[in-house]
Amino acid sequence: MSLIFSRLVTPLIASAVFMSPTSVLAADRMAGATPVAVTEVVSGLDEPWAIDFLPGGLSEGGVLISEIDGRLLRVQSGEVTVIEGTPEVWESGQGGLLDIMIPRDFAESGEVFLSYSKPMRGGAGTALGVGKLEGDRLVGFHDLFVMAEGSRKGQHFGSRIVESTDGTLFLTVGERGDRQAAQDKTRANGSVLRINRNGSIPADNPFVDDDALPALWSYGHRNPQGAALDGQGQLWVNEHGPQGGDEINLVTKGANYGWPLTSYGENYGGGRFASQTLEGTEPPAHQWTPSIAPSGYAIYAGDLFPELKGKHLIGSLKFDYISVMDPADWQEEQWSWPETGRVRDFTVAPDGAIWFLSVGKGAAYRIAPRD
Repeated sequence: MSLIFSRLVTPLIASAVFMSPTSVLAADRMAGATPVAVTEVVSGLDEPWAIDFLPGGLSEGGVLISEIDGRLLRVQSGEVTVIEGTPEVWESGQGGLLDIMIPRDFAESGEVFLSYSKPMRGGAGTALGVGKLEGDRLVGFHDLFVMAEGSRKGQHFGSRIVESTDGTLFLTVGERGDRQAAQDKTRANGSVLRINRNGSIPADNPFVDDDALPALWSYGHRNPQGAALDGQGQLWVNEHGPQGGDEINLVTKGANYGWPLTSYGENYGGGRFASQTLEGTEPPAHQWTPSIAPSGYAIYAGDLFPELKGKHLIGSLKFDYISVMDPADWQEEQWSWPETGRVRDFTVAPDGAIWFLSVGKGAAYRIAPRD
């Protein structure tokens, strides 16, 4: 049964609980060879999906957390409050309120970007919208992009939002369980889109002069649930394969990433359906078989962990760990702790600490070097 979450009768104070990082006993863990303190900062979360900091960090602007049932939470000054004015969502399967993106100019614009599964004829589709945060309310929330066709399938919404170096927006879109649609350049299914902040189409998008979706940046993706920029401004995504064949891809303009014509994965239950490589498509930079169910993506650029500079952090929903990899060789270091149950998302705080969301624990955690 699908549910549409309404904002009309939401209490101001959320059921989630703030735990001050300075007063809660941190767990001593090892992140590879580095001793770290892992602190539960917010507990009682219901299927958290995304986390992002407002300017000034926890003590000033606070941090925003989305829950898949439709709530947007603000953690600030020792309280967790519900932000009003968010869109109604189609909560079914993997659908709901999904990613959060705070732009670099938030101090001037006040804008908060959200992706979500939008109720529409035929079911739901991935949507991207924006509103201005004024106090504990999003004012004037409106859509910038909405998939043209809805589906009642509950999987593969994609939905990660990344602000590029030129200020345009990238949005990942899953193929919504329709494999062949990922090769149809007239549709958003299985793609990375690029739009301007006002929803218009950049003139230098690769397919603006073709019989294709003008917002299309790349296609042939399955379900990208992690996306991040590296230090050179390049976009990376991780995406779910079928049975095996989860991928990391460096996304380039106009490229075809092959799904479902090529994959390292198999059909559920076994049996190959495509070759592992195919001329004219981009092979993954890295792939996991068996699948780890990757989600969330951070490429570390902070100062608190110098040894992590440039390394890629990705959550494993299936095996309950944080994957840490150097793109020079993709050797994987696994941070597996009691706190890392179904890691969904990451963000790096202004002070360089790493925050992550655990669906399994219903909590947000902070990782910092051990004193």
